[in-house]
Amino acid sequence: MTDKKALSKSRFSQFAEGYVTSKTHSKGSDLEKLVEIADPQPEWKVLDIATGGGHTARTFAAHVQEVVASDISPDMLAAARASMEKQGVKNVTFKEADAENLPFEDNTFDLVTCRIAPHHFPNVQKFVSEAARVVKPGHVFLMQDQLVPDADHDARYIDQFETLRDPSHDRVYNRSEWQIMFENAGLTVFNLEAIAKRKSFHEWVQTQDCSEEVVNELVRMIHDAPEGVAEWFEPLNFDQPDASFQHRYIIIAGRKG
Repeated sequence: MTDKKALSKSRFSQFAEGYVTSKTHSKGSDLEKLVEIADPQPEWKVLDIATGGGHTARTFAAHVQEVVASDISPDMLAAARASMEKQGVKNVTFKEADAENLPFEDNTFDLVTCRIAPHHFPNVQKFVSEAARVVKPGHVFLMQDQLVPDADHDARYIDQFETLRDPSHDRVYNRSEWQIMFENAGLTVFNLEAIAKRKSFHEWVQTQDCSEEVVNELVRMIHDAPEGVAEWFEPLNFDQPDASFQHRYIIIAGRKG
C-alpha cells in the first residue's frame, strides 16, 4: 500500500513554490467567507493545519494575536515562511506537524482551520478528532476541502481523476460523511455549505508538473466521464488551451461542546 503521508511530504516539498503562488489556494472569496464564519477576535490564538502556502494562516493573522501554521512538509513551511516575511506578516509561527497526530496540548487554540488539504490525509476521522482535541471548549474547527457527489460511483471516479494528477491524493468525502465525522469528534455543526471554483485545466496540471501522457489520460477521463461526474465538473473547451472545469468545495464549521 502506498504511504500517502510520505508521498504528500515528498510531492509538496517538490512543488512548494507552486502552491505559494497557486491562484486556487492564494485567492478567492472563500478566504473572506472563512473569516466571516469564524468571526475571529484580536486576542485569539489560531492553528492552521496543513497550511501549505500559508494563505489561510496569513488571512487570519490580520485579525488575531497569533497564528501557528503547521504542515507535514518542512519545505512547504519554509516557502510559506518566506512568503510571510516578504509580506511583512510577523505574528505567524511555523511548526512541522502531522495532521493526524498534532503536537499540541488539549484545549489550546481559540480557532482551528484547515483549507484544501484533507483529501491527502489517510485517516480523516483521526484528523478531525485531533482538531477537536486541540480547540478550546465552546470554540470552532473550521474546514474547507474538495467535495464529491453522494453517488459513490461518481465520487470514486473523481478520486481516480485526482489521483492520476497527484498520486498523494487519498480521498474526497461528501456532505453527510463530513457531518458524521464532525459529530463523531464531538463537534456540533453550525455551518455547512458548498461552493464552486472554476479553474484552468492546464494551470492545474502544471502545478504538479504532469507529463504529457498523464495530461492526455486526464483529458480522456473527462471525455469519458459518467453523467454525474460531467455535471459535477462542468468541463469547458477540453480540447483547447483554455480548457477549464470546476472544483466543488465544502465549508464546514463545528463547535466543541
